[in-house]
Amino acid sequence: MGFALGPRALSAGYKLAAFERTGSTNTEAIERARGGERGPMWFVTSEQTAGRGRRQRAWIAPRGNLAASILEVMNVPPAVAATLGFAAGLAEEAALEKVSLEAALRLGEGRPRYALKWPNDVLVGGKKLVGIGLEAEVIGDRLAVVVGMGTNVVAAPEGTPTPAVSLAALGVQISAEELFSALSDAWVEFRGIWDNGRGFAEIRKLWLKRAAGLGEGVAINTGTTTLEGIFDTIDDTGCLIVRTADGRCLPVAAGEVFFGSAASVGAA
Repeated sequence: MGFALGPRALSAGYKLAAFERTGSTNTEAIERARGGERGPMWFVTSEQTAGRGRRQRAWIAPRGNLAASILEVMNVPPAVAATLGFAAGLAEEAALEKVSLEAALRLGEGRPRYALKWPNDVLVGGKKLVGIGLEAEVIGDRLAVVVGMGTNVVAAPEGTPTPAVSLAALGVQISAEELFSALSDAWVEFRGIWDNGRGFAEIRKLWLKRAAGLGEGVAINTGTTTLEGIFDTIDDTGCLIVRTADGRCLPVAAGEVFFGSAASVGAA
């Protein structure tokens, strides 16, 4: 079975470029935007060889995993575009729930329980299942925004800052193609709610209901310093709010997040 858009994505006018193998779906999307493509358009493969994740870490998808990037060209400021990542996390979680129905019935209480990690990854049992990253570039009078989503369908990397897990290891036996179809439809829903940032209040509320580590100890490594405290909430711009031991509530715009017992490791 090849990659195909879901029925909702098709009816909404989304386009698709599927690759047997590619270096980076994000790079494909940005290059297409530079060439005049205005989307919305998906770029997808089950084998990515040269992707880059947060802090320029390698983002490799061995055959059978899912690397997908959505190109949206819009007229919004970069700070507003950044909040689209929260909609992406919700879309991934919804798609995963849909394709996990059989496993949920079979596994019962042992079923995977998906949680969203700030700013925009998906965890299961504290392990990373999905990585999400955004890139943006001004093209003409518009902002080309690419949201890249990598899901460990059949295999998970080793030696990552946050331990990783795959759907296969969780007992969810589905293909990258099946997951992508569900993801493309879920994207239409949550992109619509986000509505060029106008609906971020609703996205924020939905995201917080699924947030990993909310109300727990957290350490955020910003690259220059480490902030420790309690993960209190996210604000109306998407910043993580840390409540420190002395009662201050401090916003964090970007950083590497560690929860619970891992927080002391992140703070080291």
